[in-house]
Amino acid sequence: MFKSKEFKILQRGVYLTLSFVLILWVIKSVEWASHLDLGLYGILPRTVKGSLGIVTGPLIHGDAIHLMSNTIPLIILGVGLFYFYHKIAIEVFLWIYLASGFWVWIIGREAYHIGSSGLVYGLVMFIFWGGILRRNPRSLAISMIIFFLYGGMIYGLFPFDESISWESHIMGSVAGIFLAFYFKSTRIYLGETEVNAELQHERHEMPQPTQNISHTAGKNKSIRYFYQDK
Repeated sequence: MFKSKEFKILQRGVYLTLSFVLILWVIKSVEWASHLDLGLYGILPRTVKGSLGIVTGPLIHGDAIHLMSNTIPLIILGVGLFYFYHKIAIEVFLWIYLASGFWVWIIGREAYHIGSSGLVYGLVMFIFWGGILRRNPRSLAISMIIFFLYGGMIYGLFPFDESISWESHIMGSVAGIFLAFYFKSTRIYLGETEVNAELQHERHEMPQPTQNISHTAGKNKSIRYFYQDK
């Protein structure tokens, strides 16, 4: 039963993640075909026009290399999020997407900020810190894998290259860490969810304690409980 559920959850995660990535490539293809500069729909901090970029900015990329550099991490991290944290995956994804963009709009440099890198950083931090905070072997293993794959991304948090939106990286990271702490006590990790659901099911099916009460001289009572102790 668990394998069937896990496969369906994995299938859903792959479908949703690839759908989002496909949207990014379709937008870039339209931009190439129409010779338009969609970068003007990025986040332009502290302007009314630029506030639209909170929604549209992460969907737009400068060139094929920029898009490809975000595509592979998005697929790996997106599938991981929707598989291991399937109960809150959409909520986490949207919060990172919108919160990081909004904060960039507040504090970012006066330039158009485009690309999904803020989302990538947010997913990395959420999955990494989510595993650390839960402290069970499976989640810790996932955190170590994420650190091994993306630990080098820490350099993107510093303003070494003025052409890179390090503000997006920082704000995405902050959003991911905040959500990891916010959901740390919520049992939404796949292993926890399924095992706890099964235990609840067993408890409901377990015979209730049966009392066998006998009276002696109307005063003394002896009570015995019968139950299945697992």
